[in-house]
Amino acid sequence: MTGKLPFEALSVETLSTRLGTNDALCARIGKDTANWKVREVGDGNLNLVFIVEGTTGAAIVKQALPYVRLVGDSWPLPLKRSFFEYHALTRQEARAPGSVPAIHHFDEGQALIIMEYLSPHIILRRALIEGRQLPNIARDIGLFMARTLFRGSDLSMVTKDRKADLALFADNVELCDITENLVFSDPYFDAKMNRHTSPQLDSLVAELRADRDLKVEAQRLKHLFATNAETLLHGDLHSGSIMVTDTETRMIDPEFAFYGPMAFDVGMLLANFWMAFFSQRGHEQAGHEQKEKRDAMRAYLLDVIVETWVVFRAEFSHLWRTERTGMLYQKSLFEDQGDRLGAEQALDHVLHQIWDDLLGFAGIEIHRRILGLAHNADFETIADEDLRATCEAKALKFGRHIAVNRRQIHSIDEVNNLAARIEQESRV
Repeated sequence: MTGKLPFEALSVETLSTRLGTNDALCARIGKDTANWKVREVGDGNLNLVFIVEGTTGAAIVKQALPYVRLVGDSWPLPLKRSFFEYHALTRQEARAPGSVPAIHHFDEGQALIIMEYLSPHIILRRALIEGRQLPNIARDIGLFMARTLFRGSDLSMVTKDRKADLALFADNVELCDITENLVFSDPYFDAKMNRHTSPQLDSLVAELRADRDLKVEAQRLKHLFATNAETLLHGDLHSGSIMVTDTETRMIDPEFAFYGPMAFDVGMLLANFWMAFFSQRGHEQAGHEQKEKRDAMRAYLLDVIVETWVVFRAEFSHLWRTERTGMLYQKSLFEDQGDRLGAEQALDHVLHQIWDDLLGFAGIEIHRRILGLAHNADFETIADEDLRATCEAKALKFGRHIAVNRRQIHSIDEVNNLAARIEQESRV
């Protein structure tokens, strides 16, 4: 198969014929296509995803479509997003080895990537809904974010290389446009593709859309997102973009990758843990034992949030002290002049700015996942609509508080204590 052929979407029926001579795929799973088993597993919003199993192994085949799969061909989208995903994965592997699936083959013309099949991994969001307490996710994700965000920035990279990379990813215009509208603007007015649990949330939604302070803050964050090209981001780092076992964590699906503010990935990720926290009541079953299990899960999620931030700070600080070789905060101005404390003061300033901004991004992410187009299974799988609305209303209140008041919040424990207090409130 060559990139020069006209684009054609794969299917379960055609994949083995069209990819049967692909050397990379055959090397992983065997050449006898008669023994290939193909199943489509894509449940995302944008792409086709297949598991292909053969006599000697298995692989993932992911193909972009020329439209948003969630909506259909009425919303066209360029195939080149697979190009950005491929390049993001290669950079993430270089900067945080072992944290993403291995790439076996990329075909730009057919907008497809053949990559490592992760098994027995499951999507992190599904694990959290099931009440699984995974021991390594906070450490693994904290390290991934610190390493990729630091090493993809002017704190570390050669200026020429970073500017060339910035130019490459600047062309990921359409996916940035999705984020700029669906995350920062659409939830705060009656946009066409919005939806929410109605009528239960109608009055709260109206209140949020009339909240001047909230809308101004959302637009300030959008301004930051659009103009502050600090580092190469994953761009869509949430619990549905992470695959896990009890011992391993892998980040997937970076097709939204672009150069933006460091705090964006961190805030989006932590928002998903807070949403998982507020959704737990909706996944309780009758009986004292089940309530105890979900109480333990809530405590676990708050601990994960704390540990993720602590690990991120520690690793970011370590890289600052050992790999700060870029044009920003040069050692020639500080350590080389015997001013180590000056470098530490600058580090504190950078981390403080990330902290302020991540809270804002987290609050806005919570709102868009409940009020916008793309919702989380954390809430959507709660069948009782009144109970779902109760969980969502608490999350919306929490998100509003941390977004608007982010500069007055000084610690992760303070944020978690707020979440715990809101969770204990009676039904909204």
